Amino acid sequence: MKKFPENFWWGAATSGPQSEGRFNKKHANVFDYHFEIEPEKFYDHVGPDVASNFYNSYQADLKMMRSIGMNSLRTSIQWSRLIDDLETNTVNEEAVAFYNNVIDAIIAEKMTPVINLHHFDLPVELYQKYGGWESEKVVELYVGFAQKCFELFGDRVKFWTTHNEPMVVVEGQYLFQFHYPNIVDSKKAVQVAYNLNLASAKAIQAFRKLALKDAQIGIVLNLTPTYAASDDPKDQEAARIAELWNNKMFLEPAVYGHFPAELEELLTKDKVLWETNDVEKEILKNNTVDFLGVNYYHPNRVKAPEIAPDSVGDWMPDRYYDAYDLPGRRVNLDRGWEIYPQALYDIALDLKENYRNIPWYVSENGMGVSNEERFKNSSGMIEDNYRIDFVREHLSWLHKGIMAGSNCFGYHMWTPIDCWSWLNAYKNRYGFISNDIHTQLKTIKKSGYWFKEVVSQNGLE
Repeated sequence: MKKFPENFWWGAATSGPQSEGRFNKKHANVFDYHFEIEPEKFYDHVGPDVASNFYNSYQADLKMMRSIGMNSLRTSIQWSRLIDDLETNTVNEEAVAFYNNVIDAIIAEKMTPVINLHHFDLPVELYQKYGGWESEKVVELYVGFAQKCFELFGDRVKFWTTHNEPMVVVEGQYLFQFHYPNIVDSKKAVQVAYNLNLASAKAIQAFRKLALKDAQIGIVLNLTPTYAASDDPKDQEAARIAELWNNKMFLEPAVYGHFPAELEELLTKDKVLWETNDVEKEILKNNTVDFLGVNYYHPNRVKAPEIAPDSVGDWMPDRYYDAYDLPGRRVNLDRGWEIYPQALYDIALDLKENYRNIPWYVSENGMGVSNEERFKNSSGMIEDNYRIDFVREHLSWLHKGIMAGSNCFGYHMWTPIDCWSWLNAYKNRYGFISNDIHTQLKTIKKSGYWFKEVVSQNGLE
């Protein structure tokens, strides 16, 4: 038996905008708005209006989560739901009551609530008025929102995170056109990366001033370990720069309070470095995280670029590296991502050896598969053996990392119940629990029953 540490978090992660629906929300976030203006961009024209109906069914949903053994759950508080007046951070009392009830219900089910503050759901008004995360005014408004959350819910919530996958905001909104507003502007992208780091540090500063009892705060980063195509120095250099941009851009400020010097040198040379000042540098330095959430789905394999990085044209971070497809790799064909469980072990060792062996947990891991109805058995249960195999392999490599001394305290699947997912809507399903979006009937998949056994044993056979 591969046993995991005592009090290990066994659970799953979702988010407010992907589970709650838009019920009783005063403000639209950027994805609500994007669906309003371009519904055809979303798979099957399905938007976030209902999602998995968590706003109305949270009590039954939480009971179902607990029934498969979950002892912890990460979700998020929607800025666009909680706050009535975005300029003054006055709260919506209905929203306060809703989140109070959700948190109380999580605790009543004997699960630990882990609450995230920003999951790609910037209120669209703040983008339209200020340019969103391009603006330090929005940073300050976000800190005010975060402080309201700490004050309202910090008596019960002991684990907070500032952002989920901030790099996705940078790349999706400002470089590679997969999140609204779909801009391509490298200078703005780099400034947004800086501002998201600053927003996290300032929220942590506000959190620490409140001195909440037994409470911790972290950040959730999507780490994609970089593997060079070969030992050729050019491939190795491509991997080094890819790692600086994709992982260390947020990891080093979170843990060490500063950006990698090599990254700053590169961005300075390319004339795209962010604006900063000494006061902000001190805030970053003095407000690092207590723990890390790590979202891991796939590795990042790169090779030397076929076109010289100093070619003429707009700056993009990937001018220094090209994607490399490993021959013979395993792939989830529905999502197009390589399946490489060993990377969780590599992440575990990297955090141990290079990041102070900071406490961390797997905050997301999972596989999205389309048309899961084809795997239903005669009793109507989805037999998702592929998901069981996927999780088992990743847990085995994670266990190896823990045995090597890495300070990992939990594993969260994405996601507990099939949820709405940005442009993909409900194309690919990730949950331990299936959701018929036409009836909102939820049923446990085979993987959910398997997960319950793992939790009961606190380990893998």
